[in-house]
Amino acid sequence: MQQENKKIYCTLYLVRHGETEWNVKKINQGQSESSLTENGIAQAKETAEKLKEIKFDAIFSSDLSRAYRTAEIIKLDRNVVIQTSKFLRERAHGSFEGKHADVMKNTLKDKLKERENLIGNEYHSFRLAPDVETDEEVVNRFTKQLKEIATTYPNKNVLVVTHAGCIKQLLIKIGYADRKTLSGGSFRQGGYAKVLSDGIGFFVKEVQGIRKPEGGE
Repeated sequence: MQQENKKIYCTLYLVRHGETEWNVKKINQGQSESSLTENGIAQAKETAEKLKEIKFDAIFSSDLSRAYRTAEIIKLDRNVVIQTSKFLRERAHGSFEGKHADVMKNTLKDKLKERENLIGNEYHSFRLAPDVETDEEVVNRFTKQLKEIATTYPNKNVLVVTHAGCIKQLLIKIGYADRKTLSGGSFRQGGYAKVLSDGIGFFVKEVQGIRKPEGGE
């Protein structure tokens, strides 16, 4: 952080999409589609209000409709085209998508227990099921996309509308919080993290709607 002012940074506003129908029903979404609820639309409008004074030089969104719709709402009347990327998608949950969250928990309870005893890279690279992305896979594709954006838009403000899993894994990777701090329910829909990046590192400047780690910023 001491070298921060000597570099040129892109300011990334990483926003979680608004509440969806499946969020309410506690159905595993992953990379499947689910529409925003009326509450989700209201959350997106609330975030739009908070960010209305920001001049966004570019807007990126996951190509899933819940993120894209949120991006449209936050965009307001800005003359900026929303660019989509599959690398900004939520974690793939494979055959568990479209099923109640308890199905995954109960089916993989032994695997989840096994993973809980691991630390560091062993935990993050642990695969719960053949068709479920690991933490490592999620954060690698997500950070690669963010670094490309930061390199393309130095000294600019960029809105990135994505998913809780992606943002949480980034915050864990860069040491802002640990996985237990950012457990389920720690990140509200429409919340965001303001992050600086020079295309190499990431620095958290502000969080909204994300439970802050004890003793952290």
